Amino acid sequence: MEEKTFDTLGHHYIAEASGCDPEIIGNVAKVQQILVKAAEVAGATVWAVSFNKLPPSGVSGVVVISESHISTHTWPEYKYGALDFYTCGDTVDPEKGLFFAIEAFGATSSHITEITRGLHEEDNVYFHSFITWEEEFNKNRRNLKMHKDNNGSDTESLQDNPKD
Repeated sequence: MEEKTFDTLGHHYIAEASGCDPEIIGNVAKVQQILVKAAEVAGATVWAVSFNKLPPSGVSGVVVISESHISTHTWPEYKYGALDFYTCGDTVDPEKGLFFAIEAFGATSSHITEITRGLHEEDNVYFHSFITWEEEFNKNRRNLKMHKDNNGSDTESLQDNPKD
């Protein structure tokens, strides 16, 4: 039997990030920096950014990229962040950006669903497929740190923690 191959138009990742650092996911500037950097890590082109405080203490935001979008809603009181990465085409690596964001949120684990969107068999009848899996993260691997940039302004960056 011949194996079928399908063309796809997009990849959609939905992630439930658990055990997140409340200090990170409750800070609008940090969450925005993380998702903009995640877009860059994925190889995406950022078009627009909008982040706001989500009452009572979380953050809601979206990074519009030329390939589609990255969004989040966070609940620091539950150490939980919901992430949504959708990219079209094959020029970016959304999984790489997603993993960057989950680690930067300080998550200890994540439930991830990948939805392959816009599948078709050259008949213009479109469908999707999905897979779901769990990931564990080393919470001490990455950390947001303050430092001075070249202009003397305070800025934050993600850095690997030294091993003990």
